[in-house]
Amino acid sequence: MADKSFHVEVVSADAELYSGEATFVIARTTVGELGVMANHEPLLGQLVPGGYVVIVEENGERKAAAIEGGFLSTTGQSVTILAESAEWADGVDITAERSILDSAEPGTDEYNHAQARLSAAEQLVK
Repeated sequence: MADKSFHVEVVSADAELYSGEATFVIARTTVGELGVMANHEPLLGQLVPGGYVVIVEENGERKAAAIEGGFLSTTGQSVTILAESAEWADGVDITAERSILDSAEPGTDEYNHAQARLSAAEQLVK
């Protein structure tokens, strides 16, 4: 299994959110949704405001985090996500976030934050 896993780090401006081994990572970038597996070609991608990152750990557990902009870097042996802000999605109130999206102006920080939280939470039920 070691040849199918790689190291993942998710770091925000104020904390390290995740450090561990994974078999798959999904992230929303400015050019679309990106999937990364072991031995992926090196790349640097810009993460979108209101985006998410999904990490599938070696044991199959799926984790999702709301991400507010930043960058994703992959080397083939590791993925590093440097986010402006990041938080786990497992405690998100989907109804409340949809309500915020309905009332907030698209493109605002409030809208992007609600979009990120909602998108990440929806990734947990897939």
